Amino acid sequence: MGSIRRRLLLALIGAMIATGLGAAAGTFYSARKEIDTLLDAELQQVALSLRDHAVIDIDLLQRTADSPEHRVLVQIIDPIDNRIYLSRPAPALPLPTGPGFSTIEHAGSRWRVFALAARDQYIQVAQPTALRTELAAAAAFRILLPVLALLPFLGLAVWFIVGQGLAPLERMTRALGRRQPGALDPLPARGLPVELQPLAGALNELLARLGQSFDAQRRFAADAAHELRTPLTALTLQIQLAERAAAGPDRERAFARLREGVKRATHLVQQLLLMARLDPEAADKPAVPVDLAAVAAAAVELLRPLAEEKSLHVESRLDPSARVLGNEAALGVLASNLLDNAVRYTPASGRIEVSVRREGSEVVVEVADDGPGIAPAEHDRVFDRFYRAPGTPGSGTGLGLAIVRQAASLHGGSVQLGAGLDGRGLAVQVRLPAIA
Repeated sequence: MGSIRRRLLLALIGAMIATGLGAAAGTFYSARKEIDTLLDAELQQVALSLRDHAVIDIDLLQRTADSPEHRVLVQIIDPIDNRIYLSRPAPALPLPTGPGFSTIEHAGSRWRVFALAARDQYIQVAQPTALRTELAAAAAFRILLPVLALLPFLGLAVWFIVGQGLAPLERMTRALGRRQPGALDPLPARGLPVELQPLAGALNELLARLGQSFDAQRRFAADAAHELRTPLTALTLQIQLAERAAAGPDRERAFARLREGVKRATHLVQQLLLMARLDPEAADKPAVPVDLAAVAAAAVELLRPLAEEKSLHVESRLDPSARVLGNEAALGVLASNLLDNAVRYTPASGRIEVSVRREGSEVVVEVADDGPGIAPAEHDRVFDRFYRAPGTPGSGTGLGLAIVRQAASLHGGSVQLGAGLDGRGLAVQVRLPAIA
């Protein structure tokens, strides 16, 4: 893209030149039409005045002929003695085909001719059309001369007006260029032209989103560093204990604790990576129709071995017509985290129900269990990153429900918590817009 200023200047000056040429052409043709009318009347008047003299004495006319510079050529033909009078030295005009006006080619140029009959003589009054063109051009030039003289001043005025019009944009550009990389405060929109206010608004919205994204990344980095510090410190201590442990049962127990610590740290890192992958600003995959029943069935099969280890009974009620528009990988993360939480916190020999159904314009994904559940007072807080409700059994990262809510928000959905099976446990219900 070139310079907007240059493009505007070229466009406006080009428009001015085109308008001037159009005005010149219009003025010329208008002047030519007026001159044609006047000079045709003159030709006719000359011919009629000669006719009114009855029989014209050709000898007398030849003795008093006009100078060669006369703009009108008069030709009189006397058929009685076959004599031709010409008002100036020139080739004889061809005989007229009839009375009235005509335009002919004669002696290498075009002529406008008026002819009439006067008793036994023919009178022709002619004039070269080039003379008319010359007179029209002179008249048009005289009319357009003031405009031509003003063109340089008009060009300067256009340059100045374009510069003034682009000045607010240049000021905005300079203001953005002077900013520090971390300055995300909004641009002042007061005093901006109406045309620039949408641009300023869009930039301010972008700056606000960038600020939110940076804040989220800073919080995420701080939380991740804080949460990773504890398991890494624990791993270091467990390695030292394993190194000092004597051979036999003590060393085996030390290595078992070490393996469990590595497993917890690995799970935490995986959850952190899932959170980063589900960042709305990083979700650049196009939305496609997704069969949520198939996604939920895949999550059930993935976690079935863990459920069987605890003798959990998992039931599925999946509606194949429940389809949404979204990111299949993100929806898979949502389903697997819902089921992973249920498997992790439901006691041995418990029950888990997974359902996917359509309710009106929404698709509902629900995972319910008969585990310990979450107190209603904690329902809002458990969606915070790294938060675990007091008294929650087992070891977790506090990221599962945060990941579920983030994936649901990415698809314009919502997450609700309620009572689980038989009034006990927890039911997590995700509502997403269905495909119409």
